[in-house]
Amino acid sequence: MPDHQIILILLLATLGLFIWGRWRYDLVAGMALLAAVLLGLVPAAEAFDGFAHPAVITVAAVLVISRALGSAGVVDLIAAQVTRIGDRVFLQTLALTVVVALCSAFMNNVGALALMLPVAIQIARTHGFPVSRLLMPLAFGSLLGGLTTLIGTPPNIIVATYRQTELGEAFGLFEFAPVGLVLMVAGIILVSLLPRWVLPDRKGESSPDELFEIENYLLELTVEEDAKLVDEPVRALAEPLEKVDYTLVGIARGKRVISPVRPFERLRAGDVIMMEADPEELQGPADKLGLSLRGSGKLDRERLDSEELATMEAVVLPEAMMSGHTLRTLHLPQRFGVALLAVARQGERLRERLGRIRFRSGDVLLLQGEREALQEAASRLGCLPLADRELSVGAPRKLLTGLGLFALAIALVVSGLLPVQIALAGAALGMVLGNVLNLRQAYGAVDWPIIVLLGAMLPVGMAFDSSGAAGMLADGLVALSGQWPPVATLAVLMIVAMTLSDIINNAAAAVLLAPVAVAVANALVVSPDPFLMAVAVGASCAFLTPIGHQSNTLVMGPGGYRFTDYARLGLPLSLLVFALGLPMILLIWPF
Repeated sequence: MPDHQIILILLLATLGLFIWGRWRYDLVAGMALLAAVLLGLVPAAEAFDGFAHPAVITVAAVLVISRALGSAGVVDLIAAQVTRIGDRVFLQTLALTVVVALCSAFMNNVGALALMLPVAIQIARTHGFPVSRLLMPLAFGSLLGGLTTLIGTPPNIIVATYRQTELGEAFGLFEFAPVGLVLMVAGIILVSLLPRWVLPDRKGESSPDELFEIENYLLELTVEEDAKLVDEPVRALAEPLEKVDYTLVGIARGKRVISPVRPFERLRAGDVIMMEADPEELQGPADKLGLSLRGSGKLDRERLDSEELATMEAVVLPEAMMSGHTLRTLHLPQRFGVALLAVARQGERLRERLGRIRFRSGDVLLLQGEREALQEAASRLGCLPLADRELSVGAPRKLLTGLGLFALAIALVVSGLLPVQIALAGAALGMVLGNVLNLRQAYGAVDWPIIVLLGAMLPVGMAFDSSGAAGMLADGLVALSGQWPPVATLAVLMIVAMTLSDIINNAAAAVLLAPVAVAVANALVVSPDPFLMAVAVGASCAFLTPIGHQSNTLVMGPGGYRFTDYARLGLPLSLLVFALGLPMILLIWPF
């Protein structure tokens, strides 16, 4: 079988696995690379060249810089001004979306959104807005902002470096701006105006007391004077309750609440054990142990907060460490010093036992523990604290150092003195040496699944091109369009890119379609630039589903959105991007 047929079959299988979602996209990309090497499509000596590709280095550097600018307080400085805007939903949505879009032009999309998300929730709570009106426009704004610069989104970086490979010159840092700025401005206006009519008024995270009525789902077990467990460690509960599906929340001892509860904590007479469990399952073992059981609804919520303890709402970030795990496999009290009180998904509290819940990105958690332990646990678990975020501008020195290094890198790129990957890598290194962020934060800022995806898929994409498969697909696309003018073929390619980005990672969509774009242009004997720009714009506009982009996933839980809600606002926005983007691309990048 010819190589071009083998690579097509491999890519179709890879695309199918991306869409299926059973395995994460970086694992699928690694499988595709290994298969390509074993099938002789990618030389073994070149299998890992993708990890040294300028696109991969640039993406990694942008992620580190994004974290550094966030730590320095750049976004908080801007956000502090947003909170002073009037109390109208439209004005707040417009202001928040403009800020996140401008930040996304120079930062990682998800990073910019994560910094602004708590601000938006705080504003919604203060003014009584339905948070669903704010968060989806905020997510879409982060995608629109990425259209404006080379470093705004991975598809732009991939398309630019592919152009350099094919034509000897990459797109410049701001060459995306003429098209991207028009789409960003028009898109922001649309997503600020339409939510009133197209998005449901779900409270989501704007009403935490209603979302997490934890006192209505807890049971109290009072340790009587003659109970068998007096002076026994808490782990002694494990054997008599082995057939009960329960989650231990805390122990009330007088005015003090012990949470999380360590296995070696000894029980005392008069202790009140708080746990989530089925009362019918718990009644029998409780009687045998000398524990008095009280039903739900009688627990004082104030027990859950004290000077020593606090509760925190946090959303599970995309690709978080805890995604796919359950409470039992994470061992939160032992490893992180916090207790899980409740979980909400898509704006509704999950009623099943906490130990059975397998966490997903976008889930909203109610955690309890000491204040410092909560912050550390949220960071290590990959969660973003949502409630009552205090704004700060960080240390002035860090702010000036971070902005100065970033501005210097941009100037070096624009002047042509250094290629973008070298300038940004140097800025990222300078921010670590300048103590804008530490080395651990720098490594933590890198989205390693994206890096693995790019490093693995780039050699496969090159094999797709060199085998002739991209040219064959391009010939088919040209034949399909028949006697249509090149603009019709350009429109079809842009629609394909937008559709593909709604179901697979946008970087993967760009890797797959960039070779096709150049091949189509060669078949039509026209400039490849408009076709590459169409791929860049289309691959960055995943507005129809919560799975198309991590920003969409991140707001799903806090906003209380359902899968179908995204198309309500995303479809009009997609039509606007297509209707404006196509003529703008042709105006700036003619055939």
